[in-house]
Amino acid sequence: MTPSTDTPSPSPELRQKHRKMWASGDYPSMVETFLTPLGPRLVEAAGIGAGQRVLDVAAGTGNAAIVAAKTGADVVASDLTPELFDAGRERAVAEGVELEWVEADAHDLPFEDESFDVVISSIGVMFAPFHQQAADELVRVCRTGGKIGLLSWTPEGMIGALFRTMGQFMPPPPEGAQPPPLWGGEEHLRGLLGNGVELETVEKGILEVTAFERPDDYGEHFKQRYGPTIAARANAEKEGRAEEFDQTLSEFCAEWNQGTDEQAHFGMEYLLTVGRKRG
Repeated sequence: MTPSTDTPSPSPELRQKHRKMWASGDYPSMVETFLTPLGPRLVEAAGIGAGQRVLDVAAGTGNAAIVAAKTGADVVASDLTPELFDAGRERAVAEGVELEWVEADAHDLPFEDESFDVVISSIGVMFAPFHQQAADELVRVCRTGGKIGLLSWTPEGMIGALFRTMGQFMPPPPEGAQPPPLWGGEEHLRGLLGNGVELETVEKGILEVTAFERPDDYGEHFKQRYGPTIAARANAEKEGRAEEFDQTLSEFCAEWNQGTDEQAHFGMEYLLTVGRKRG
């Protein structure tokens, strides 16, 4: 599947900007703090097992890819930000598995057509700004009859709300770019994948997060470690709105806290989808 010529594509400058953003902070520690459960959930739902050739797109530190490799699958972990691979390689060694790590832009994957039995992405490909081009690539590299498994934050959930909140402090996105949480909307996702993929599993889930003592600890964690939040606050500071940003984020954490002031509890909604590529 080849994207149409009028499909927006990221410029080299935009690619570099996104790579720098995801390399900032400390995303690997965020995975270890509360995101680890998502990888196993996606791998299990996709039915990954020994003998399959698997591609994890926008794999980051390999949270899903390493779990897939532990099943005996032959796994390639790809990401635009290879700076994240070091933490992934360390974890793979600790888990006793081997996989291939490849620097790759989700909009233009460096793999042959139909070269993987399963293509997955756990809160990864959703951050490729040009959704249709990235979706076309997922379908292209998956073999006919193979599976595509995705786990994405929903627009209605906490992370969808966080991106709307941070968007107030960011410059306008590039023309044609779409908000990441749209990938977590069933209608949008069905439109992206089109008739080429028959969706077999479409279900919402909640990642329960209890790793933070106070609600504001969640916000501080994101400000220090999460690339998009770091970028949003830096832009707010440039505009003289840093204090406003901090206050807005604090209010956001208080609003979404389901626990107490002494023990925070957040529920982060995601959409889990698994489909099969039609012939």
